[in-house]
Amino acid sequence: MGTSFWAMSASLPDLETFRSEARKWLEANGEPLPTVTATVSEEDSDIEWGVGSDNVAVFHNRTEEQEAAMLAQAQAWQRKKFDAGYGMLSWSEDVGGRGLPMTYVRAWNAEESRYVIPDAGELPPTSMGLIAPTVAAYGTPEQKARWIKPIMRQDEYGCQLFSEPSAGSDLASVTTKAVRDGDEWILNGQKVWTSGARFAQWGLAITRSDFDVPKHKGLTAFMVPLDAPGVEIRPIRQMSGGACFNEVFLTDVRLSDAEYRLGGVGDGWRVALTCLGFERDHSGGGGSSMGGGLKRVMATARHFGLTDDPVIRQMLADLVIHQKVSQYTNRRAAASLKAGQTPGPEGSLSKLMWTANMKRVSDAMGRILGARLIADTGEWGTFAWTEQVLGAPGYRIAGGSDEIQRNIIGERVLQLPAEPRIDKDVSFSEAQRLARKS
Repeated sequence: MGTSFWAMSASLPDLETFRSEARKWLEANGEPLPTVTATVSEEDSDIEWGVGSDNVAVFHNRTEEQEAAMLAQAQAWQRKKFDAGYGMLSWSEDVGGRGLPMTYVRAWNAEESRYVIPDAGELPPTSMGLIAPTVAAYGTPEQKARWIKPIMRQDEYGCQLFSEPSAGSDLASVTTKAVRDGDEWILNGQKVWTSGARFAQWGLAITRSDFDVPKHKGLTAFMVPLDAPGVEIRPIRQMSGGACFNEVFLTDVRLSDAEYRLGGVGDGWRVALTCLGFERDHSGGGGSSMGGGLKRVMATARHFGLTDDPVIRQMLADLVIHQKVSQYTNRRAAASLKAGQTPGPEGSLSKLMWTANMKRVSDAMGRILGARLIADTGEWGTFAWTEQVLGAPGYRIAGGSDEIQRNIIGERVLQLPAEPRIDKDVSFSEAQRLARKS
């Protein structure tokens, strides 16, 4: 895969000078957060009780028009940042970045956090945090030039075409077929639970290109243009009323091999693992607003005067400790990336900690709010938490179920014996036949 796409610049600017310049740019281009009351600590300075939206939904309920308007706002802010040199701080210079260490990224994030940042939803973080790095890891020079900067500037978006109706957590069992036809491939199949597909221009698809080898070896990845003939996208309506997810149908979709295949033929499993590694490392971060976090929990406890309650204090302390451990784990993963490594099993640990912390948040809010959580009285910051409590369990499945993550950690980190598999050394077609018999 060549050199790391996070390679460090040979000449680093002084950190304080960088921070000062960033602050000046934000003052000139951003909207400062409103001044908060003195009763809220500096750590919680971006949460003022009763001000702004109290939405903490995990899976959002927006209309098509609302989603488009939200993306337009996030897009405008990202383009400003990108054009000013703040859009690819840690990316290597050969793909358009500045090659700065993560200390500079954290300095920028600290300064930017004092300003109103448009909610990006799920699609932009997926595009910039998952799809673009995967292209950087496996793309040809032409593909990197074609996709990385447009995605990082949010001129274009990319989504994941991974899960299928019969292949959810077992991604290696996908049956979307890719058949070689000269210099082209013909794709046929169905993908499901695709976030943001209706607004994306590209889909990173994992397909079955060979049925006569074991399932992990017969996969090939493609960047699929979602406006290509034969691509149909249908929204999936959720019980909340929203439609975050989509199903995508591919019918005789023709793709150029040189232009759209990402990675080698039969190398799709490695491409998928890399992208999933970024997803698990990325979980809970970026510009996506998914549920409520520690700051909102602390602000709520203070508002209702419960910070001296011994049970509440213990729950808050537990949440602070586990969030800090999660941050350190993510930083370790980021350091590995800087060293030129692709995401490994530590991404599974990050994902497990994230979903566990979402449950800790829900448990703490249930204790803090009591009956306010289930009675919609119109009071700000109370009943809105039901969307967090009811939505959080869904992320124990998304991005690979918790059970799959534990298997990865057990086998790849703890070196425990692998689970028995009847399909380990047989062709995918034979494995399917055996599964039907059993």
